Amino acid sequence: MLDTIYDRRSIRKYLDKPVDEKTIAEILKAGMYAPSAVNKQPWHFIVITEKTVMRDIKNLHPYAASLETAPVAIMVCGDTALEFAPNFYLTDCAAVTENILLAAKWLGLDTCWMGIYPWEKTINEFSDYFKLPDNIKPYSLIAVGYGAEKKERPERFDVSKIHVNKW
Repeated sequence: MLDTIYDRRSIRKYLDKPVDEKTIAEILKAGMYAPSAVNKQPWHFIVITEKTVMRDIKNLHPYAASLETAPVAIMVCGDTALEFAPNFYLTDCAAVTENILLAAKWLGLDTCWMGIYPWEKTINEFSDYFKLPDNIKPYSLIAVGYGAEKKERPERFDVSKIHVNKW
């Protein structure tokens, strides 16, 4: 499992190969096993597979070029009516997003996390495009597919960032 964490990279080019619905369901299930404040689970997902929708939302997001080749995208949204306290959906949706990224890697897929939050303009454009209810806030967009590029594992362990008991 640690190799899944260490080897997960942001992949922006994908093979022209579909991802089956069962695999997407398994990835979403893993996402839903993320921790959330007081177990409120304030999340919803929009699974995007239509190329016309991918093209449209690629134009709404400044870093969504990976949607040009990705067969699937998952938008993670937070439900402010379910969150434990104001803005807690943000940390809950971050945990969900990370679970999705790791589950996809474990299942042989690659991903790219594209933040929607905190850009107010992007949040509003995604909310309008998907006709989201007022209590549903778009948080992240994840491209999912079989990577057409490989990235090596970088060395990120940095002992200077570890502090024990105090700074």
